[in-house]
Amino acid sequence: MRTVFWELIAGLTGFLVLASGIGALLAWRDGKSGGGSATIANLNQRIRAWWGMIAIMAAAIGLGPATTYVVFALVSYLALREFITLTPTAASDHTTLFIAFFVAIPAQYLLLWVEWYGMFSIFVPVHLFITLSLVMVLTQDTRDFLSRNAKIHWALMVCVYGLSHAPALLILDIPGYAGQNPLLLFYFLLVVQISDVFQYVCGKLFGKRKIAPKLSPSKTVEGFVGGGLLAALCGAALYRITPFGFGTAFLMSLAIVLAGFVGGLVLSAVKRSLGAKDWGAMIAGHGGALDRVDSICFAAPVFFHLVRYVYVQ
Repeated sequence: MRTVFWELIAGLTGFLVLASGIGALLAWRDGKSGGGSATIANLNQRIRAWWGMIAIMAAAIGLGPATTYVVFALVSYLALREFITLTPTAASDHTTLFIAFFVAIPAQYLLLWVEWYGMFSIFVPVHLFITLSLVMVLTQDTRDFLSRNAKIHWALMVCVYGLSHAPALLILDIPGYAGQNPLLLFYFLLVVQISDVFQYVCGKLFGKRKIAPKLSPSKTVEGFVGGGLLAALCGAALYRITPFGFGTAFLMSLAIVLAGFVGGLVLSAVKRSLGAKDWGAMIAGHGGALDRVDSICFAAPVFFHLVRYVYVQ
């Protein structure tokens, strides 16, 4: 398994080397002609960001489950911080937020480490929902109570519960696939991320009809269909590293693409409602951490439960 994983990482590295060369050539030609193309500049920012993301993904998956859980817990923390930063809270919410950051996140990923699936699946939506609501009630601050309570629970469901389903792929006991779950996680992350890349490229090249111009002006019908199909075909081509056949890998990839697209669109609506373009500015060309994992937060639970339903139960 490890040999295959590092071969895949080497392949991605080679692809990024090629992309970096093309980006540098385009920037050189653009500069020589006196232009200042924002599209080329953004493309090169995205390529540079991908170098960092590939390095993080290689370390997270290649160094074993414990490292994977720690890395995803850190990403959950960063995403939750961005969400809460843009979402107004009251001084009386400090205890609730402390629990969200310093109890919810470590507990959710600790449950993965001990492979307690039953508690993992209900800890945030059931136990924390009740506990945090009670903590907020005990402050006796009723100003915008429903709104404040809902924002914190929404943030936890997206940034912690949804995102944690990606590394949860490591605990699935799939018959005939023992010891290869890291490859399934790699497959999932590659499909969901490359879908964003293909949709961006297809949208820039062929996009004319905007899907939701008020929410996400860059998302077009042509970009979504063309990029989504290309990502699904890439996923299908990787079927040998999954427990799926070619056709099933294609359908699973389509499910990942569709759920990821919904995630991006929904969180774009949340950003617009808060008057923000990006969740943050941590990653040049991509915005914040949540801008990079918004698709994962929605696609991970869908993919995890599809695999579990079809191959585990």
